[in-house]
Amino acid sequence: MTEIANQPTETAGPRPASRPGVTVPLPGPLHSHREWLAELADLGYTDVWSAESDGADGFTPLTLAAAWEPRLRLGTAIIPAYTRSPACLAQSVASLADAAPGRVAIGIGSSSNVIVERWNGLVFERPYQRVRDVVRFLRDALSGEKVARRYETFTVDGFRLGVRPEVAPPILIAALREGMLRLAGREGDGVIINWLSPEDVAQVVRVVDDAAGGEPREVVARIFCCPSEQTEIVRTAARFAIAAYLSVPVYAEFHRWLGRGEVLGPMWEAWASGDRKAALAAIPDEVVDALVVHGSPAACRARLAEYAANGVTTSSLMILPLDPALDVRQALRDLAPAAG
Repeated sequence: MTEIANQPTETAGPRPASRPGVTVPLPGPLHSHREWLAELADLGYTDVWSAESDGADGFTPLTLAAAWEPRLRLGTAIIPAYTRSPACLAQSVASLADAAPGRVAIGIGSSSNVIVERWNGLVFERPYQRVRDVVRFLRDALSGEKVARRYETFTVDGFRLGVRPEVAPPILIAALREGMLRLAGREGDGVIINWLSPEDVAQVVRVVDDAAGGEPREVVARIFCCPSEQTEIVRTAARFAIAAYLSVPVYAEFHRWLGRGEVLGPMWEAWASGDRKAALAAIPDEVVDALVVHGSPAACRARLAEYAANGVTTSSLMILPLDPALDVRQALRDLAPAAG
C-alpha cells in the first residue's frame, strides 16, 4: 500500500527522552549473559532490544533480562507478524509484559520474504495489512476482552487472554517506506527503523510525524557499528552484510525511496545475475560509511549522536565484529553513555 508523505506538522510535540540501547542476544550462550546485562546497566545503557531471524527467538533473551537486570527496558525489534499465530503471539507478549511490568515494548514488523517464505514456509503477501491487523488484534487482546473479530487478513473467534499484564506494553511498528511509516505514526506508539544513515532518519521521521498529527512517537533505530580504525578491513567485511540485506526486495525498495537507486543499481544487477563478487565490488565506500558506523570510539560516538540529532529517540546498538581483532564487550564499554 502506498501513501503520499506530506510535510511535517507544525504542532509536533516533544519526543521521548533519548534512550541508548543494545541489540541482544550478546555473543556467547544465553546462560552466560547475566553479568553482561548488569554491566550494560552500569554503563548507562537503558534498553535491550531483541531481533528474530535465524538465531535466538525474540522473547527468551528478554525473559532472562527481565529476571536478571531490573534496570533495563526490554523491547522486540522485531517479531514478524506472520511467523506466530495471533493467539500465540498475544500470549507471548502478555507473558513478557507480565514478567516485567512497565518495562516492555513490543515491536511488530512484516520481516521479509526470505524469512517468512523461504525459511518458514509461509506466504508473504499483503504485509501492510498483516502488520496493521496484528497490531490491532494485540490491542484488542491486551484489553482483556474476548476477541471475536474479522480482521482483513485473519479472523479470531472467541479468544480471551488468560494473562492480563498490569501494564499494557507500547506497540511499535517496524517500517521502511511511506505506507508502513504512516501506519506507525497513526496506529503505533512508535516506529522501528533499520539500515539507514543519520541523514536518512530525517526523511523517515517527517512521514511518521505527519501521520501522528503532532503526537510524539518513539523512534527506535538499530544502528550497526564497528569501532575500529582498520578502515579497509571494516569496509570489506561490511560489504557482505550490506549486499545480503539490501538485495532483499523490501530493503532494495527502501533504499530506492531514500534516493540510492542509482548508486546501488550496479550492485543489484550483479547480485541478480549471480555474480556475488561483482556485487560486493559495486558497493561504493560512501554507502558503507553511510550505513555502518566505524572508526575510533570517539568518532563512532559522534556519529551515533547524529542519529539522535536527526530524530532517533532510542538506539539499538548492534556491534558488528567486522574487524577480527574487535572485542565486542570492550566496544560496548567504549561506546557507552558513561564513556562520553
